[in-house]
Amino acid sequence: MTIKFIALDTDGTLLNSTGKILPSTKKAVKTALDQGIKVALCSGRPIAGLKHFMDELGIIGPNQYAITFNGAITRTADGKIMTKDLVSNRLYRKMYAFANEHHLPFNVVSPDSKIITGDHDVDLMVYTQAYENSATLYIREPDELPSDFEIAKGCFATKAKLLDQWEDKIRQEFGQELYIVRADDCFLELLHPNVNKGTGLKELTEKLGITPEEVMAIGDERNDITMFDFAGTAVCMGNGSEEAKKHADYVTTSNDEDGISNAFEKFL
Repeated sequence: MTIKFIALDTDGTLLNSTGKILPSTKKAVKTALDQGIKVALCSGRPIAGLKHFMDELGIIGPNQYAITFNGAITRTADGKIMTKDLVSNRLYRKMYAFANEHHLPFNVVSPDSKIITGDHDVDLMVYTQAYENSATLYIREPDELPSDFEIAKGCFATKAKLLDQWEDKIRQEFGQELYIVRADDCFLELLHPNVNKGTGLKELTEKLGITPEEVMAIGDERNDITMFDFAGTAVCMGNGSEEAKKHADYVTTSNDEDGISNAFEKFL
């Protein structure tokens, strides 16, 4: 089956270990776009954290796409929202209260890429999250926001050791109502229960009339497994987690060793 749509994870996949896009990746993506293949970044980041990479790759205009917030919102490269699954104000308040009670660093991300925390002593990882995503950081408590304010995701962002201690308790408290994913060592994210990268990819490609067999997904971590399970061709980076590799059809080289261009050369 001819591949018509490629979903690329960002951190650890599109970006090398210094946070840059390899020249070989830029060349491979350009070749795919020139062939009429749609290439979408599929990430836990908001659109503000992806737009400059998309521009760098030439993923622009109304007929190219991005899958953001681990699938909570999909949109065209020029900003039109295609699908969305947001978290209610009630659950936002419940997460905030839990974090406040247990003195855990916590923030939320709005659909328009604002990072909002009620913590006046802001954790370094929250600053880092805002910086890496080119996002504005606001200090606001739930009562300072509209009563119908919905969020794209809640995020416990702090040192890995502290998350290791609290992850099971957070899952017990919220796992029945929200999708919870450990995006990496320092980030535990809570999203609408329908949300994961696989669902976001499915919702978008169905709108475009593209079948799973015509989709290739490339990633490296546990939050990429759902899109691996959906896509007809699943590729894990050589630097990926062992769990992610078990769900891939093929393991390419690492994000520092032309992993994306090698996968494109093999399958396109």
